[in-house]
Amino acid sequence: MSAQTATTSSTSPTGEQAPGWAVLGPGQIARRFLSQLPASDSGAVLAAAGSTSAERARAFADEAVGHGFADVAAGTHTDALADPRVDAVYVSTVHTGHAALVLAALEAGKAVLCEKPLAPNHGTAMALADAARQAGLPLVEAYMYRFHPQTAALLDLVREGAVGEVTHVDAAFAFRAGERTGRLFDVDTAGGGILDVGGYPVTMAAAVVQAATGVAVAEPTELSAHGTLGPTGVDEWTVAQLTYRGGITASVRTGVRVQDDNAVTVHGSRGRIVLTDPWTLGDAPTIQVHTVDEDPRTLTFPGAHPYALEADATTDALRTGSVDAAQMTLDESLATARTLDRWRAAIGLRYPFEAETADIPTVSGRPLTVAAHEPDRAGNPMRYGEVPGVGKQMSRLVMGVDNQPDLAHASAIFDLFVEQGGNVFDTGYVYGGGVLEGRLGRWIQNRGVREDVVVITKGAHTPFCDPESLTRQLLESLDRQGTDYADVYMMHRDNPDIPVGEFVDVLDEHRRAGRIRVYGGSNWTTARFDEANAWARANGKHGFEVLSNHFGLAEAYDVPWDGCVHATDAASKAWLEERQVPLLPWSSQARGFFTGRATPEDTSDAELVRCYYSDANFERLRRATELGERFSVPATAIALAYVLHQPFPTFPLFGPRTIAEARSSMTGLSVDLTPEQVAWLDLRD
Repeated sequence: MSAQTATTSSTSPTGEQAPGWAVLGPGQIARRFLSQLPASDSGAVLAAAGSTSAERARAFADEAVGHGFADVAAGTHTDALADPRVDAVYVSTVHTGHAALVLAALEAGKAVLCEKPLAPNHGTAMALADAARQAGLPLVEAYMYRFHPQTAALLDLVREGAVGEVTHVDAAFAFRAGERTGRLFDVDTAGGGILDVGGYPVTMAAAVVQAATGVAVAEPTELSAHGTLGPTGVDEWTVAQLTYRGGITASVRTGVRVQDDNAVTVHGSRGRIVLTDPWTLGDAPTIQVHTVDEDPRTLTFPGAHPYALEADATTDALRTGSVDAAQMTLDESLATARTLDRWRAAIGLRYPFEAETADIPTVSGRPLTVAAHEPDRAGNPMRYGEVPGVGKQMSRLVMGVDNQPDLAHASAIFDLFVEQGGNVFDTGYVYGGGVLEGRLGRWIQNRGVREDVVVITKGAHTPFCDPESLTRQLLESLDRQGTDYADVYMMHRDNPDIPVGEFVDVLDEHRRAGRIRVYGGSNWTTARFDEANAWARANGKHGFEVLSNHFGLAEAYDVPWDGCVHATDAASKAWLEERQVPLLPWSSQARGFFTGRATPEDTSDAELVRCYYSDANFERLRRATELGERFSVPATAIALAYVLHQPFPTFPLFGPRTIAEARSSMTGLSVDLTPEQVAWLDLRD
């Protein structure tokens, strides 16, 4: 590494120690950042430049001298992160290089300002956001226009109702590249317009909706799009129509082969606001306000330096102990990533490295840590149990696989679950038309963890609930998953029209052939379960050993779907306690009843009302909330702890849609309830 030692201590205009920056990826956009960094109000200094090319790093450090930064160390990414003068890092590599450098910077204790997009997809983005939150360090996505005073003024105008009620936003950022070469046209570096500049109109539309409605994060409820994929496979031009909750709509455009006017227009009930230079932000960008009852007016914003402003926002967050910059929060970045995923999906764009058949590595690139191998390790929050016959220790929480939209997203959540001690996954033949169990199987193969995890497979769902369909679906499920056995196999439904012995016979046959280790039923009545085991005992067969019915703190008065069975009544609880049958309960959180959205006055969710609304359940909610305050956890954690502390074995299923939801759900693992508290929660005091 070529470096010089700083001979003086830099201070900000306020007299505080000035923050030191490193640039990782000294390319064209990094040079814009460098050119404006001297305008930082915090007195920020460039301390290091890191690159995979020593020559590029040295050239950037030499160029920095012309901007007043004489003591810039030039070296590798690792060198820059190890520099003690560096407080914050600007990541400006190609899109696919962001994740590894963001994680490395956070692990080195640095604040991070990462060029857009934060990651090529939402799965990777939420892993980065989680890493920042766990580290307690700022991670800011560098949509630099968000930090410019013109944008702040636009949002103030919207909040003030300058053009009345906002109805529609029109925003575009598109340009014509001369040749179909380089990163913009390379699928392996996530090229194309949507990820390169499409996030600008998407984030602008969201910001306007947020200002108009007062919500913290706006995400479209509906999205449709059309576009053109070019000969290299990337999106060259595309238009999307967005609809937000409350009815505001937006039209957003982007491309790398078509020049647009690159403007923003906010339409309201009294007029419109126009930004003719919303993104590149020259010397004096303007806002034009046109209304029905006033002459047009123009607001001008000269002299701002948005790259310096985003740098200061990042180090301000570091100084105050925040993981967010208010101008572009992590939750907004995650919503943006989801929206860009949906936009790409709408026009049929998926990169090879994120395909359903791809060998997607962990976001860190390191081998997956299987925490279940060390159940007593400090920091492992998981609880464990056993189901006789499985032959593996099982995490008490079971990850459902039906809420992951793609392999990248699933991989990020599954990795987190395993690193937190989880090792049991639940899937079903009917989920996603078979795509979801195939996705789980691909992840297992990518990680090489088949013998480390327990896979619960379900089949024979109505209307194909018969012995022949059971066999066909089992074999197809195993093929989809790329395995030759199911740790646990459960019939997804029962068919009382078929003698129970016929089901037992075929399940026993598959078990003896090694295709199933343990079997049971999901949505089976306790009486039918007993009948199956009576047949098994009388005929020398293996019996049912697990049950998966709806169970939780809230008593169910109906079930969400036809053919479901609950075990929340007193008789079912007594049966489970007497027989000690392991229960794998689904919907243990009562479909959101304990999240705070259920109140006696709010009857907007007909299913929630039909299944759970009663004075008794609202009293259970009140008690869970009260006990949660004593344990400093949400009521949802108490509801989970209630299930985990039953006098019979339980392995509750949960289906988080994000890493944040997964972590929130797992807080219930830290709660130890006494038998008296369990009884009190269930109104048995």
